[in-house]
Amino acid sequence: MSKTDTKRDVTVVVGAGGIGQAIARRISSGRQILVANHNKESADAAAKVLENAGFEVTAMEADISDRTAIEAVVSKAQTLGPIKALVQAAGVSPSQAPIEAILKVDLFGTAVLLEEFGKVVAEGGSAVVISSQSGYRMPALTAEQDALLATASPESLLELDFVKNVDSTLHAYQMSKRCNSLRVRGEAVNWAKRGARVNSISPGIIVTPLAHDELYGERASFYQNMLKKMPAGRAGTPDEVAALAALIMGPEGGFITGSDFLIDGGATANFFYGPDAGK
Repeated sequence: MSKTDTKRDVTVVVGAGGIGQAIARRISSGRQILVANHNKESADAAAKVLENAGFEVTAMEADISDRTAIEAVVSKAQTLGPIKALVQAAGVSPSQAPIEAILKVDLFGTAVLLEEFGKVVAEGGSAVVISSQSGYRMPALTAEQDALLATASPESLLELDFVKNVDSTLHAYQMSKRCNSLRVRGEAVNWAKRGARVNSISPGIIVTPLAHDELYGERASFYQNMLKKMPAGRAGTPDEVAALAALIMGPEGGFITGSDFLIDGGATANFFYGPDAGK
């Protein structure tokens, strides 16, 4: 095969928002990018932005609450070239969706993505899941419950009693994000069989449309108060999350797998150990 016939490596970005785009720009020089989003117009818009930045991009619609849709993303990515990176940045927040939708997208969808891409990722590949600081706010689960979130089949996750019994959209979101950070531990063992790695990042308040919905939604006072009290004194940016992702997904992060990284400006530290902790 001639050099011109060789397919270039592929970065798959699921979720067309600011964090996913920022990571794609940071890690995808010389690669093709596949952007998958539940809304095709948003996928096309993200692809246009990336194309204008010099990348070769393919956009497609994909509802990650549906295993068949995820399998279609995997198949499309395989036609483009060796899959060297997966960025799972899709999700819905407590102010955007009901309990069932949050669990189907943030919990189930992420688990299926890691399972399916773990079967085809190229050697040396890496994945990052965008989780949330919110997963740290939920009280500790038992060791058995943690193990189930890490390793149970995606479909059975939704049937677990402690998952089915979540009582609010916030609880559903926290449970999903706790599952994300545990899931990368369980999947790290499987991805290693292909010489690949998988980690997650748990951002705090990052300036994105999702954060805007939280800052001005039904729990606005809680988030506004968090923003005022966080040690960093400000919200974060998608580019700061992308810088962390580039480190853990690149060669300098070669010894990192099965880990979650909290990047929240100290908000979690303040929540547990600040002057108002326990009040």
